Amino acid sequence: MICLLRWTALLWTLNSIPCALGMAVSEQSDGSCPPLSVEERRFSDVLDRPLEITGFDLTEMFLLRKGTIAEDLPSFRLGSSPLIKPTKLIFPNGLPSEYSLVSIWRVRRTTKKDRWYLWQIFDQSGGSQVNVVVDGDKKVVEFSFQSLLRNTLRYTFKSRDLHALFDRQWHKLSISVQTNAVSIYMDCKLIERRATDERASIDPSGRTLITTRIEDGRPVDIELKQFLIYCDPYIAELENCCELQDPKAGLPGVAGLPGQKGDKGEKGNTGEAGPAGNGGPKGELGSEGQKGIDGEKGLKGDSGPVGPVGPKGTKGDTGLPGTPGLPAEKECLKGDQGLQGEKGEKGSAGVPGHPGEPGKEGKRGRRGKPGDPGPRGSPGPAGAAEGASAKVLPKHFSLQNKY
Repeated sequence: MICLLRWTALLWTLNSIPCALGMAVSEQSDGSCPPLSVEERRFSDVLDRPLEITGFDLTEMFLLRKGTIAEDLPSFRLGSSPLIKPTKLIFPNGLPSEYSLVSIWRVRRTTKKDRWYLWQIFDQSGGSQVNVVVDGDKKVVEFSFQSLLRNTLRYTFKSRDLHALFDRQWHKLSISVQTNAVSIYMDCKLIERRATDERASIDPSGRTLITTRIEDGRPVDIELKQFLIYCDPYIAELENCCELQDPKAGLPGVAGLPGQKGDKGEKGNTGEAGPAGNGGPKGELGSEGQKGIDGEKGLKGDSGPVGPVGPKGTKGDTGLPGTPGLPAEKECLKGDQGLQGEKGEKGSAGVPGHPGEPGKEGKRGRRGKPGDPGPRGSPGPAGAAEGASAKVLPKHFSLQNKY
């Protein structure tokens, strides 16, 4: 009854929508989407003619459910095995440029703060082409895709209305992807709509996964009832939420037996500090404590007083030559005569000098002594007469006396 009243009001609104909307619901231009069987009650009150619903049931394709969707949706607890398949098996003819994602799930106590992929398609090299991220810690939903320039564009939906997604109750999260806009719905209510750039087409040679943790790639532990991709961006707005509140419910039944013990609740907030109590009696003296650990190195202390002069040290090595001194003044005063130095030790013999120049001519010497008489010569013709005269001279007479 509640759903009937809601869609009666919506029917009046749809009468003002152009006919192009109705064409968009059923139009299939590329034939890439197969027919999809859904419950009649989802759209029976919307239009005056049946809708030609096309799309993909990912709940069935990932072997979570066999056959078509039943009126009473079973739930599946995930987290035991990875849910990843080749994209060509999920979307044989590719993903249309406009579509709706509709899912029904609830988080568990151990995963309500996890960050995980609700849905992701990546190419052969591992690059993400399109993905939907649920962040339980920040309580936001992210939608990202590759633009025509092959760069990643990310849009984060931070409305406080999304906080209820993480209260461990069943919720329907739907996303409408149009050419230049992305809209997010929760429990059949529009939460936020964002304008986007144009997206690049999907490369089907990679893989597709659902409900996988970003941190380590393992399956996230949630409960899932439904995961559909409609080949129509308006289905996300036209679907109702009768699955969340059964319109066929009758009068309250007899109270059932007590259920099983629930999961342990979260730790409550710290209470306010109570009033200070009365002082207790003085305790007995305790035993000596253990030696404490060494403290950190202290700060440097102040300099101490100057110590006494130490003994004279030994003579050090000759130092390096000093730098040249400043030029002396032109007019210097004569200093006092210094003390006479000590006599130095005798030096070693020097190297022989070069030969000197010839000296001056010396003085005439004294007359020498007479020489010994020479030998007697043989008489010649003229010598006979001379010899005769010679005999007359005394024996001791010398020719030197002649002069």
